[in-house]
Amino acid sequence: MSLKDLRREDRPLVRLIKKGPSALSNVELLAIIFGKSFKYKGKIVDSLEVAKKVLKKYSLKQLANTSLGELKKIFGIGTVRAAHIQAMFELMKRFNSYREEIRPKIERPKDVYEILLPEFYGLKQEIVKVVLLDSRNRIIKTEEITRGTVDTNIIHPREVFRVAIENSASSIILVHNHPSGDPEPSDEDLRITKRLVRAGKILGIKVQDHVIIGERNYFSMRERKLI
Repeated sequence: MSLKDLRREDRPLVRLIKKGPSALSNVELLAIIFGKSFKYKGKIVDSLEVAKKVLKKYSLKQLANTSLGELKKIFGIGTVRAAHIQAMFELMKRFNSYREEIRPKIERPKDVYEILLPEFYGLKQEIVKVVLLDSRNRIIKTEEITRGTVDTNIIHPREVFRVAIENSASSIILVHNHPSGDPEPSDEDLRITKRLVRAGKILGIKVQDHVIIGERNYFSMRERKLI
């Protein structure tokens, strides 16, 4: 059923105002983001119908990481509405990782997993980040080092420890994801970790852990006594 066929009280925006956003389906929420019916390539397009098309093709997880170009292949999704979708998910990611002027303290590897998971959720490529910690194990900041397959030729100690030195970090934790969902470390993961641990000892900046984030779990080299 299209938006125009609904009674006024059954339309998504009216229902949200009366009952709150939790009462709406994913399709209805997305239709509100798209707005009222609109003209697209000379045709009047119904926002509710477009929302149905989008969520029939993509799950929310897939939609969160779909490119602008791919979104625009769906009839009714031009540059502006594709941008609306990307902006919506970016706000969601930022909210999930937001800490209100509080510098979280890392006390166990699971803390790293829970704090950084929103930044890695649904990604289709490997991203390597370094968590910079002060002397009390509080997060100073998180810095992205590289994107792509983890490789010793790409992750050079110089880049990792440069940001640590610039931010006066006392120690660091390396974090990266496995898009396959399996967080078990590869031989290359282990080699990189050992190399960084050696470099850290020379520089006086301890590598506390290397945490690999999977689909629903994580692998900590510290917990497995590999560091």
